[in-house]
Amino acid sequence: MLRVMQDTAKRHLYQGKSIGFVPTMGALHEGHLSLVKRARSECDIVVVSIFVNPLQFGQGEDFERYPRDSEGDREKLLRARADILFAPDAAAQYPESFSTHVTVSALSERLCGAFRPGHFSGVTTVVCKLFHIVRPVSAYFGQKDYQQTVIIKRMVEDLNMGVEVVVVPTVREPDGLALSSRNAYLSPAERKAAPVLYRTLLAASQEVKAQAAPPVEIKARMHAALLQESLISEVQYAGVYDPATLEEATEFGKRTLLALAVKMGSTRLIDNLLVDR
Repeated sequence: MLRVMQDTAKRHLYQGKSIGFVPTMGALHEGHLSLVKRARSECDIVVVSIFVNPLQFGQGEDFERYPRDSEGDREKLLRARADILFAPDAAAQYPESFSTHVTVSALSERLCGAFRPGHFSGVTTVVCKLFHIVRPVSAYFGQKDYQQTVIIKRMVEDLNMGVEVVVVPTVREPDGLALSSRNAYLSPAERKAAPVLYRTLLAASQEVKAQAAPPVEIKARMHAALLQESLISEVQYAGVYDPATLEEATEFGKRTLLALAVKMGSTRLIDNLLVDR
């Protein structure tokens, strides 16, 4: 399958067609489909990959139970007018002799990286491989995984890959919860409580815009607001960050990243907002 995808990409490029690429792990929702729609509007050929990447799951994480819906995903991609579904298996991606990994230093160790060691090395390794196989001119990612987009942009720039990384706004439920395949893990009570993440970000964004308090105080208020929800078992991080370096901000710039990660029961949820002054 890898060779077929490579040959197909070469044929389209030889014909002068631009390839837009949407890498996913499947269990597609409207957030994924918004990426497909954006790619469809900007590129001649739209390729979507579905691959639950074992390298980005740590010990004790949810690789085996990660949501999978092959038939449903195919139907959604047909309706979204994707041209090619690329669904390699793990044995093809990582044969026994596989021994190369791509790591973006520093950025991969902050925010989620501090709680998921090795995760972003798994992400950048598989994305690097997929870029070489699919050969896109543009690749589309959701803002919900903001740290991932920053890391992939750095990899693309550092390795001179020549791929435009397009970040598409987060798609949300009517109550503000960011769409995520992992939302399926939430119990009814947890799902009802989960919009506290977005409410916390919105309240913090108003404080940032007004510069009503320094970043350290806004961070404390975000933690307090999240911990008022009894179904949140852990706040891994919540605060004010530099959107380029992902370091905690000590003062406000023209653009500020508000980001958080919590455990609700056994489900890890992340969200963020970018705030412009």
